[in-house]
Amino acid sequence: MAVPAALSWLVAASATALLTVGLRRRTGPHRPALVLLGVAAGIALVGLVSGLGAALAAVPHWAQEQGQRTGWTVVVSVATAASGLIFLVGLFRLPGVMTSPVVTLRLVLDGLMMAAAVWFVGWVLVSEPTRLLGDATPTGHAPVLIATAAAALTAGIGPVAVCRGVATRGPLAVLAAAIATVTAGGLGVAVGLAQSGQGMVLTGAGLSSVGLLAVALSALRVDPRGRVESDGTDRSGENGFIPMFAMTVSATYHLAQGGRFTPLTVGVCAVEGFALVARQYLAMRDVRAYAERLAEREAHFRELAHTDALTGLANRRGLLRAVHHRVAAGDPCVLLGLDLDGFKHVNDMRGHDVGDAVLAEVGRRLRETLGPGDVAARLGGDEFAILLSGRPEEADRVAERLLAVLGRAYEQTAGPLFLSVSIGVAGWDGEPDVELLLRHADLALRYAKQRGKSRIERYDVAYDQLLRRRTTLEHELRGAIERDELRLVFQPVASLPSVRPVGAEALLRWRHPELGNVRPDEFIPLAEECGMIAKLGAWVLNEACHQLSRWLAGGHDVWVSVNVSPRELHDPEYVVLVADALRLHGVPPQRLVLEVTEHAVATDLDELIRRLTALRRTGVRIALDDFGAGYSSLGQLRRLPIDILKIDHGLVAEHEPVRPEGRDGPAFAPMVDIVMRLGHQLGLEVIAEGVTTPTELAAVVAAGCRFGQGALCGWGVPAEHLEVMLEAATSPGARPAGASSGARSPGHAGGGVDAGARPPMPPPSRLPQRASGQLTPGVAGAPRTDSPTPVNQHVGSVDSSREMRQA
Repeated sequence: MAVPAALSWLVAASATALLTVGLRRRTGPHRPALVLLGVAAGIALVGLVSGLGAALAAVPHWAQEQGQRTGWTVVVSVATAASGLIFLVGLFRLPGVMTSPVVTLRLVLDGLMMAAAVWFVGWVLVSEPTRLLGDATPTGHAPVLIATAAAALTAGIGPVAVCRGVATRGPLAVLAAAIATVTAGGLGVAVGLAQSGQGMVLTGAGLSSVGLLAVALSALRVDPRGRVESDGTDRSGENGFIPMFAMTVSATYHLAQGGRFTPLTVGVCAVEGFALVARQYLAMRDVRAYAERLAEREAHFRELAHTDALTGLANRRGLLRAVHHRVAAGDPCVLLGLDLDGFKHVNDMRGHDVGDAVLAEVGRRLRETLGPGDVAARLGGDEFAILLSGRPEEADRVAERLLAVLGRAYEQTAGPLFLSVSIGVAGWDGEPDVELLLRHADLALRYAKQRGKSRIERYDVAYDQLLRRRTTLEHELRGAIERDELRLVFQPVASLPSVRPVGAEALLRWRHPELGNVRPDEFIPLAEECGMIAKLGAWVLNEACHQLSRWLAGGHDVWVSVNVSPRELHDPEYVVLVADALRLHGVPPQRLVLEVTEHAVATDLDELIRRLTALRRTGVRIALDDFGAGYSSLGQLRRLPIDILKIDHGLVAEHEPVRPEGRDGPAFAPMVDIVMRLGHQLGLEVIAEGVTTPTELAAVVAAGCRFGQGALCGWGVPAEHLEVMLEAATSPGARPAGASSGARSPGHAGGGVDAGARPPMPPPSRLPQRASGQLTPGVAGAPRTDSPTPVNQHVGSVDSSREMRQA
């Protein structure tokens, strides 16, 4: 017996020494747990050495040394119980096992239920009448019960703690099994000393020594950084069902064999029931807490679903919810729709980060400005809405305050930003209708932006009519070309002062079979917005070239101008489109004039110059329409590759004609005179638009303008009517209309000359001369002739540049 005992002692001592040495080298959060494990291993080693020593001493007189062995049984049992409990505390102190006090309490209760079931099943197996150990069963030894309780606790709590923890389970599982082995070995030593004999002592010692070695090796391998996904599901039902089922089966078997229960077993059953009830109470409390957290999170996410993340205001869902609440309560309310004017330029010029900061500042200002019962919402982008209590009259004051508040500077790192806001106001109209209220506010907002922005507009029923008509027009316009509903009219451009037609401007007209005549200022902007302007422009270009080719083939000396939208002008394929139209209809390029509005100059000037230059290379002439409307500067005018200036009607009719100072002569239009001199210095021909009265005609003629366009020269007429006018103007009996009008200005070159049918075309050599800084002298200083050039000549012999120089 001495050799196995010495071997067991040597292994146990080595394991304890290994654990102690490893403890000194370890630092970190798991060091306290390793200290506890080392203390427990030392106590277990003391119990093991005491048990082996007592067994070796009692070998010669085993039966006679019962009393001495009983004393050593108490020592071994106490040491086994103490080491087992300290082992469990050390196991719980390892990182990842005890995550919170509540979790630890649940683990202890689960382990207690398992331990009670293990003890009860063991008691049934070793007690009467089963007596699995036979005569070796210890009876009447109370200290052994302490060791059995420790063994049951380590066998029940350890595995549960490992399975429910979040630390790496491999080393922890080995550690828990080793702890259970150590306590089981200590129990074996105690039982052997008490009654079973030397074989049981040696078996228990072997188990204890192997268990201590496993404890040392597994404890030193535990990595506090290792983690596994924890199972948040409460498995108290499983933890309670298994031990209760085992105890029920054992108790049934025990009663069936005629056994009886002692007060101790009844107490163990009571512990099992108490632990089960406590565990279920904790489970119910956890379920209640989880339900409360779930309700809070649901409310939080519901609020997030109704809140704009950037500004903290309500979003569209939140606004709809607030409106529905007002409708349900029957409270009168007003909805304001807000849109920041020019916010797109902030994102383009300063970046989206600055744009987001501006939107957040708008949200803050709205919260500070509005009352506690008002709801501010961001609908998306730079569009906001405000739900106010009260009537539209009361909301007007709030809207005025918002115009001022949101119009203040937005301080940014790169410098302050200034924005304006357009506001649409809508209230209940009859029965409350949420969707109708939103629609009315949106219509009022759109109308406010259309009327110039930075203003407040209240909803009017006429907006609905405008929207319905706009929708109808957009739908019908898409098929207008295919249904042959479009036509061209031609407004004459006349030579002055004879008012003889020498050219025409092609104007688009739309006659719908149900809507009637649709105004160009109504469907042209609509075509630009819905992307149909390119299709309409191509149709106008082809129709105008077709009609021009017919006139030229008929011997009429005439030219035609076509308006070009900025979107068409920036289309890379537009130059090809123009060239194809000229080639298809056999029109000399110099007979086609493309009119570009002065508003197009407000776009990218360099890109505009490149487009116009490409068009002029095809041979067509470029006219700058509406000159004087406020966009062009003199520097831009000098750079633009244009041939003709068309003076805006506002310059023609803005001032009363004045008489020249210091000399006799008819009154002239001063602004027209300035533009004429400027155009002549730049080598450009000038056409006065909007000539409506004889007084205006006399003034522009006196200023030196040779071509005019307006009501006095003729409205837009169909092609066949203009052809009649051309034939009448070139008939042998035709006499200049202004021959006797006296509208001649000797002091202004060309004032008394009838330009006849000469198209207003500058010399083709003008562009390269301007590029070199040398301007072609204007027509104001050119020699004059009083005999008009015949217009009935072959198209191929027409040289517009030569005719202008002759004029």
